Amino acid sequence: MSEVIKIRRGLDIKLKGKADKIFIKAPRSKTYSVKPVDFVSLTPKIVAKPCAEVKVGSTLFYDKYRPEIKYVSPVSGIVQKIVRGERRRIIAIIVEDDGKDTAESFKQGDPSSMSREQIVENLLESGLWPTIKQRPYGVVASPKDQPKAIFISGFDSAPLAPDYDYIMKDLDKEFQAGIDALAKLTNGKIHLGLDARYPAAKAYENAKKVERHYFRGPHPAGNVGIQIHKISPVNKGEKVWTLKPFDVVTIGRLFLTGKYDPNTIVALCGSEVEKPVYYKLIRGAEVVSIVKDNLKQENVRMISGNVLTGRKISMEGHIGFSDNQVTVIPEGDYYEMFGWITPGLKKFSVSRSFFSWLMPNREYRLDTNLHGGERAFVMTGEYEKVFPMDIYPVPLLKSIIVEDIDKMEQLGIYEVIEEDMALCEFVCTSKTPVQSILRNGLTMLRKELE
Repeated sequence: MSEVIKIRRGLDIKLKGKADKIFIKAPRSKTYSVKPVDFVSLTPKIVAKPCAEVKVGSTLFYDKYRPEIKYVSPVSGIVQKIVRGERRRIIAIIVEDDGKDTAESFKQGDPSSMSREQIVENLLESGLWPTIKQRPYGVVASPKDQPKAIFISGFDSAPLAPDYDYIMKDLDKEFQAGIDALAKLTNGKIHLGLDARYPAAKAYENAKKVERHYFRGPHPAGNVGIQIHKISPVNKGEKVWTLKPFDVVTIGRLFLTGKYDPNTIVALCGSEVEKPVYYKLIRGAEVVSIVKDNLKQENVRMISGNVLTGRKISMEGHIGFSDNQVTVIPEGDYYEMFGWITPGLKKFSVSRSFFSWLMPNREYRLDTNLHGGERAFVMTGEYEKVFPMDIYPVPLLKSIIVEDIDKMEQLGIYEVIEEDMALCEFVCTSKTPVQSILRNGLTMLRKELE
């Protein structure tokens, strides 16, 4: 094992309801969804109109400003409807599944023997290019760019996060094929971040053309942004690309079979789940297909993703494109009188306000209650305790609020996206919407400079 990079600042939020390591094949959903809102700064242009017949891999829409980047159907069937929100913003394209899995065909072959142009074209046509994200900004990468490196985090340290080592079991061949394809997309290195606390999956240990790095520490040690910061920070004018491990597997399957494989694995977890387990399902499935008759109560918050960065969904909603986790926790729609005056043995506290800090290994049943309203944005020192980058988080956020682009650059905005500062929002005594402020700054910067 190479040198271990230790992350000392951070916070592990121990929640009840971690998924048992059992695979269950989820029942087929009636409908599947591809949601433009899952992709940052995407302006979709619809190709498949309502009632149109589509196959697995058929284009549903493309990026208006980068038309070569396509977003495809995960199943064959008929486009049921296009869901719109305020100002006719496209929220989702719903496809009614016919159960036949009739699929489009794409280029099959050994990516090591293909040119970069052939690999890029295959990823674009198959709809797998959106699995590649770019830093800075956290948007879908541009196929015209040449990144200085590609980063893959082989583990996730977020609350109740799925065990990627378990998910990646027996996927050595597909993972290597994906790495072979990615190796053609950069002249730099492919960096693979691994959890130093446990033996890595064979797919990681046997992978060629990657440089392995080992991390130890609390969340956000598993965030790819933290790993980039420790290995090769992003400076102005530089770009790196990032992927999730299972997305690498999906890319590998494309070149091995010539088909877009929409199958993925999702961990259903949270304190309000009767039997939290792993489900094999198709991207964009209805969440009801895995939570039906599996909840302890009705008044819950369902989150596609983890509790820090995930998106709220309803029982009629669909799982996000890149999400390998669905979390269910109690809804915090109640008022607690004098809650701060009680001993709080069942309450999680970062600042040792409650006696629960005497039980560091306790798991908690936390809800969505904010326990207070938004206050003045002041310096408390709480952010710095959980933010492991060499960046001043509060000055950075304040520079975004006043729209000082020069100061944003000086304070390191190119290195962060929402997930990297999510813990700052969690511990914030001022209840400041840290993640939305940061996204506003990144959007402002991208419009100004690109």
